[in-house]
Amino acid sequence: MNFAIIGSTGNVGRKTLDILEKSNLKFDKLYLIASAKNVGKKVMFRGKSIEVESLENFDFSKAKITFFAAGSQISKIWVPRAAKQTIVIDNSSFFRMQDDVPL
Repeated sequence: MNFAIIGSTGNVGRKTLDILEKSNLKFDKLYLIASAKNVGKKVMFRGKSIEVESLENFDFSKAKITFFAAGSQISKIWVPRAAKQTIVIDNSSFFRMQDDVPL
């Protein structure tokens, strides 16, 4: 299974990585996605260096599950696009009160 974290270099994204690193969850591939200013940075995860990729260029079909940890304004724009190609878990409050969006 492939997993992506949008906002991987922010506070919530880094905490998510910490939790995942300690878990027993298995990934074939982990994609770390962030804003343009962080593209190209390297993040260590389970002893491997993963390069941060651009949100604007990411192909959501690569990930089975995509976790959004980037805030409401990013979610507003990108979650509907991503949800066409991947299972989305959104940490923001943007869709929270919409009846047609499951918690």
